[in-house]
Amino acid sequence: MDTTDADAPGTVRVRGLQKRYGDRAVLAGIDLDIAPGETYALLGPNGAGKSTAIEILEGLRRPSAGEVSVLGRNPLAAPRAWRGRIGIVAQQTGDLGPFTARELVARFHRLYPNPRPVDEVLDLVGLTAQARVRATKLSGGQQRRLDVALGIVGRPELLFLDEPTTGFDPDARRQFWSMLSGLTSEGTAILLTTHYLDEAAHLADRVGVLSAGEIVAEAPPEALGGPEARIPEVRWRDANGRQRSERTETPGGFVARLQGEWGVDEPPELEIRRPSLEDIYLDLIGTDTHGGAAS
Repeated sequence: MDTTDADAPGTVRVRGLQKRYGDRAVLAGIDLDIAPGETYALLGPNGAGKSTAIEILEGLRRPSAGEVSVLGRNPLAAPRAWRGRIGIVAQQTGDLGPFTARELVARFHRLYPNPRPVDEVLDLVGLTAQARVRATKLSGGQQRRLDVALGIVGRPELLFLDEPTTGFDPDARRQFWSMLSGLTSEGTAILLTTHYLDEAAHLADRVGVLSAGEIVAEAPPEALGGPEARIPEVRWRDANGRQRSERTETPGGFVARLQGEWGVDEPPELEIRRPSLEDIYLDLIGTDTHGGAAS
C-alpha cells in the first residue's frame, strides 16, 4: 500500500484500491478521480463495497492495497487540519444529545477556521423554523437535514454524502439539490451515494457503478452504458396475442412499418420505450443484488 503524501491532481485520486477480509475481496482494485467542484455519484447494490470505499477515503478504514490521495494527502497519515477540509454526512444520524438544532450547528461552527454563519447554514438546509427545537424532537427528515447542516458548516472542499435525502419529501429533496448546486459552484467537490437514480441523474457530473467490488461503468449520467444501452425498444402484441419487442435506433420507422402491416388499426399495446438510467443501472449490476456485512 502506498502511504506517501505527495500532492496529486484533483480532489480525489485512487489507484488500484483493494480491501480484503481474509479470502473475501470487498474492493477488487478500483480507480477513481474527482475534480474540484465535481459531483460524483457512486452507485451500487448493498454489499457492493460503497461504504467501504468511502470510509477508506475518509481515513476511517485501512485499505489492503492501492494508492489513495484525498486533497493531496493519504487519509491515514493526514494531519488534523486536513479533517477540517472535508465534510461528512453519514448514513446514520449520530448521538444528538440534549441540544437544539442551532446549538449543535454552533458547536460544530467553532471547530473550523472559516465556517459558514450558523443562521446561513440553518437556512440552507431548511431548518430556520426548527432552530430552537431540541434535535431529538425533530422528525426523521429534519434530523437528516441537521446531519447535512453539520457536514457543510465548515465550508468543506470535499463533501461525502451517504444517502443524504433519505426521509425527505419530494419538495425537500429538490430544495436540497438546489443547495448542493450552490456548494459546487463555490468549488466544493461532492462524493454522493444514493439509491435514488433520479437524484444521481440530476446532481452528478459523473456516475460510477460499483458491482462486486469493481467499478463496472463510469460516465456522465446521460452517457452511462454507452450508445447501445440507450437504443429504444418498441413493444406490441401480435395477431396471436403474444407480447413482442424489438430494439431499434429508428423506432418511428419501425412503428410505421408495423402500422402498414396492421392497416387502419395499430398493434395492440403499442409503445416506444427509451431505457431509463435505472434500466441501464440494473443491466450493469446484473445479478449483483446481494446484501453483505460490508457495503
